Amino acid sequence: MQLTKHWAGQLDDYVIDLAWSPDGRLLAAASTAGPVTLFAAGDGARRHELPGHSEGTNGVAWMPMPNPRPEVSSQPSGLQPSLPPDSPDSSTRLSPLASPSLLATGGQDGTVKFWDAGAGQHTATSKLGPGWVEHLCWVGAGTSGSTGPVLAAAAGRALTLLRPDASVVHAFKPAPKTITAIAPHPIGGAVAAAYYGGVVLWDTDDFVAQKEFPYANGIQSLVWSPDHRWLVSGNQDPSVHLWIPEQDIELHMSGYEGKVKFLSFDHTSRWLATSGGRDACIWDCAGAGPEGREPAMLPHDAPVCAVRFQHTHGLLATGAQDGVVQLWSPERRQPLRATVRMPAAATKFAWSPDDRLLAIGSEKGAVYVLKCEA
Repeated sequence: MQLTKHWAGQLDDYVIDLAWSPDGRLLAAASTAGPVTLFAAGDGARRHELPGHSEGTNGVAWMPMPNPRPEVSSQPSGLQPSLPPDSPDSSTRLSPLASPSLLATGGQDGTVKFWDAGAGQHTATSKLGPGWVEHLCWVGAGTSGSTGPVLAAAAGRALTLLRPDASVVHAFKPAPKTITAIAPHPIGGAVAAAYYGGVVLWDTDDFVAQKEFPYANGIQSLVWSPDHRWLVSGNQDPSVHLWIPEQDIELHMSGYEGKVKFLSFDHTSRWLATSGGRDACIWDCAGAGPEGREPAMLPHDAPVCAVRFQHTHGLLATGAQDGVVQLWSPERRQPLRATVRMPAAATKFAWSPDDRLLAIGSEKGAVYVLKCEA
């Protein structure tokens, strides 16, 4: 197993966010200065330079497609058979129905902007207020199926649902404190919003609070397991807290060196990767859950600053402040699969939809795309 350089690009500032288009053809990379660059997956060519937000961009989110995942094989351990060198864009395998979709961006100017990725053009803007728009996520329609996906945008204490044309679907009751993280329910129809003091699960079809989860500390990150059994927060205290919303069960794991800012579940919902120190901590969430179990510790020589599992395979990427990026298979007795050292610490990881490419944003504005190969 090895990570090899596929291509690299450069932004004008710190890479604050990265996201692949649902078809895997484009990588959107946002700098804190404001511009958003759309790179071609195959060779890193700059397809479009979007102006983004003049006062600074905070995040990007692609509108999902009905069948966003490229076809994948049943190869174990995150491996995919190589495509012939003469295949069109052999770095990604795309569904024949795939096409670039709508991109949303949130900025320090208090706006959400929508962009046509194919044309590289701005299509609509929604002004949410004076606060920074710091968190974005698309939420599916859930069981009602009455509408397509809507965009949840958090700015200060406000959480707003927007249509792709930037019109407002609903503005929820303001949170008691600034919203620090949001996470869409995996099957749609709801979005969880965290603030200092707890999490509220909002229904995005009828706009009522489905559940509220008190937590007497600051929350840094929030994630659902893909099977929607677990809702997990990474906390300031420092700790990890887990809820099973359908059973009103809570679990708590503490003892971290620092704030837990990064969380990632594997596609089976068994393994939960967390930051919070010089080791990436892996909890086994099978059965009754991780409380009382010893986690697997995946070591780094510097504080971990990024963790990300593949979408449909088992590899975990971890990054540390010294620039080291490692690949792991947590279920193996010898889990380390590959190590590379980057020129600067990672700010963001993003796996391509087919799990072949790992995009890495850095503190110095560089964007690296590495190919995962046997």
